[in-house]
Amino acid sequence: APRCLMMSLTPSRGCLLDLPWEDILVPHILCHLPLQQLLSLQRVSKSFQSLIQLYLANMRCFDSSQIGPAIPRAAFVNLLKDNEVLQQLALQNCSDWLTDKELLPVIGQNHHLHQIQLKGCAQLSRHALVAISLSCPNLRRLSLAHCEWVDSLSLRSLADHCKALEAVDLTACRQLKDEAICYLVQKCSRLKSLSLAVNANVGDVAVEEIAKCCPELEHLDLTGCLRVKNDSIRVLAEYCPKLRSLKVKHCHNVAESSLSILRSRGVELDVEPPLQRALVLLQDVVGFAPFINLQI
Repeated sequence: APRCLMMSLTPSRGCLLDLPWEDILVPHILCHLPLQQLLSLQRVSKSFQSLIQLYLANMRCFDSSQIGPAIPRAAFVNLLKDNEVLQQLALQNCSDWLTDKELLPVIGQNHHLHQIQLKGCAQLSRHALVAISLSCPNLRRLSLAHCEWVDSLSLRSLADHCKALEAVDLTACRQLKDEAICYLVQKCSRLKSLSLAVNANVGDVAVEEIAKCCPELEHLDLTGCLRVKNDSIRVLAEYCPKLRSLKVKHCHNVAESSLSILRSRGVELDVEPPLQRALVLLQDVVGFAPFINLQI
């Protein structure tokens, strides 16, 4: 398909390049083509190479997964070297090579970013998060899942400068403790989605502060937060009327006595009611679900 596309767009087959580049080709045609095919088009001719470079410089969204299973370091640097208008940046499949050296120049020249995905980018440092906080005041969504380099100081910088945040993923950011989370939610009260999953340092203090500071909260992931207990879940139910989903699987100190309040409001929970859970276990053991009249 890419080969046919390149053949059909060559100057000898038509006058595509005669159309206005910035007004027609870039915003209305090239934006509908996969990034990998656009990069292949650069090999057609020097004119196409110039056109694609113009497109890359005006690209609003960059997702590394569109290029293939892995993107070379040099290719990433070259693709975004002239872009100053990015709004969304997603960097999957880059954990083997992405460091501050490659990321910081991109962040530093793109002040309109409102969505950044850095899940699993383990070779970055706290300086990357500080750079994001200083360069992206309108940031609304940020994923730092499995970025264990995130610490309380860099998170504090994020909270101080990115107060429009609506969704933050801090899954497995194991350096963070209650104090850091409290500071974040005190400054970023517009949060609608927050993940603190797989963090044994997060407990009731953080959850209660989240509840009291974030009335717009809709989604909270506390999976594996072993220090979270019933009391903070009750506070969450009291202060977060818009809560739609709560994940507390493997939170062994959270019981149905607190979850039932949220369950009665239709909040989606990732743990089943005790009786239903017992029936599932029984089915696993005996191979069938008994017919039981549950009416009282």
